[in-house]
Amino acid sequence: MDDIDRRIINSLQGGLPVCERPYLAAAQTLGIGEEELLQRLSALLGNGTLTRIGPLFQIERMGGAFTLAALSAPAEDYERIAATVNAFPEVAHNYERTHDLNMWFVVAAETPDGIDRAIERIERDTGCKVYNFPKSREYFVELKLTV
Repeated sequence: MDDIDRRIINSLQGGLPVCERPYLAAAQTLGIGEEELLQRLSALLGNGTLTRIGPLFQIERMGGAFTLAALSAPAEDYERIAATVNAFPEVAHNYERTHDLNMWFVVAAETPDGIDRAIERIERDTGCKVYNFPKSREYFVELKLTV
C-alpha cells in the first residue's frame, strides 16, 4: 500500500460525494484521475485490504433488520464453517474471537423474519448453533481508522 492508497482509504471513510459521478469528484479531491481511483479501489478489494465499499443504511427505517450473531466453531473445522457463513448474502463483518463463541458476524435481512430464516439456514449448513444478539439500544460511534 502506498501513500495514495492510504489517502484514498482515509478520505473515503467519510463517504463518497453525492453527485452524478462520485468517483470522479472523490478522485479530483485526491488529485488523481477517476480511472486510477477505480483501479486502486479494485486492487484494494482484490487483495483483501478492503472488504467492501458502499453506503451504510439504517435498515430498520426501510423495514429491514440486522443482528449480531455468534457461534462456536471447532478449530479443526473453522475455515470451512467461516466460508459457509460468509457465503450467505445476509452475512457481513465476520470476525474470529478468542472465546467459546469464536465466530461473530452481523446478519442483515430485508425483513425482521429474514433474520430468523437466515440463522436457521446457517445452523443447517454449518451444523453449529447460532446465538442471536439483537440490539437493545443504538449507539452512533462513527469509527474511522486512519491508515
